[in-house]
Order: sequence, then C-alpha cells, then structure tokens
Amino acid sequence: MQSNDLQRIQHILRYCDDIVDFMKRFGDYRQFITDRAYHNAVSMCVLQIGELAGGLSSEFREETKESMQWGLIRGMRNWIAHAYNEMDDEIIWDTISNSIPLLRKFCIEIEERENIAATEKPSVIAEIRAERERQHNNPQPGKSKNKTEPEL
Repeated sequence: MQSNDLQRIQHILRYCDDIVDFMKRFGDYRQFITDRAYHNAVSMCVLQIGELAGGLSSEFREETKESMQWGLIRGMRNWIAHAYNEMDDEIIWDTISNSIPLLRKFCIEIEERENIAATEKPSVIAEIRAERERQHNNPQPGKSKNKTEPEL
C-alpha cells in the first residue's frame, strides 16, 4: 500500500467519525431534514470522503474493490457537489446510517493492517487507536476532537 493511500484512508476515517459524532449529537432523520447545520455538516463530510476516495491509487482501489465500492463513493461526492439542489434527503440519510459505518470499519481494518506491517512501535499505535475509540464512544459536548479544525 502506498503511504499516500494510507493517509487518505486515515482522513476518510476521520470524516466517518465526524458523521457518527454528528448523528449522536443532532439526532434522528427528522432532525436531519429540519436542521440545515446538521444536513450541511454531514453532506460536506460525505463530499470530502468522495474527494479523498477519488485520490486513492488505482492499485489500492483494484485491490479492495470487492470490499468497497469506490465508484459509488465518488459518485455520491459528484452528486452532492454538482446537484446540491436536487439532493434526496433519504439517500443521504441511508448513506450515513448504513454505508458510513461499513466504510468506517473498513478504514479501521486497513489502518490496523498497515500499522501491524509497519516498523513503528505497535504499543504507541495501539494507544493512539484506543484513545481515538474512547473519544469516539464518549464525546465531550463542546469539545472538538481535532484541535486543528473548528467544531461545526
């Protein structure tokens, strides 16, 4: 796996985590369709995921095509970017409710596989992963997980 692919997978994972966090914070489908901030935040994350997926190497996409539908992910990005006024809330909700958890799981598996293969210290990597999971499972209200990006 190319290092650029791993970096993109890690960024995709971060956006998946953000979507899960937004869903925990803002709530259900009714809230999603009535709260523009919620809708826009989630849509931007899906768009960014598609953009990152489009930059994965063709070798990686080919290697993982049985596990992940990269073309559909990129297509969702294009739809959000170019047909924003025609967006179907039910499709976006289905994507974030059903597809994003699968993508998140896939990214974690890839990251773990690559970390095991790397020559870095596994104990440090395990600590970072455990901390990320703790933060993901127990978010603190009003605290941004990523110190370099403001919370939406």
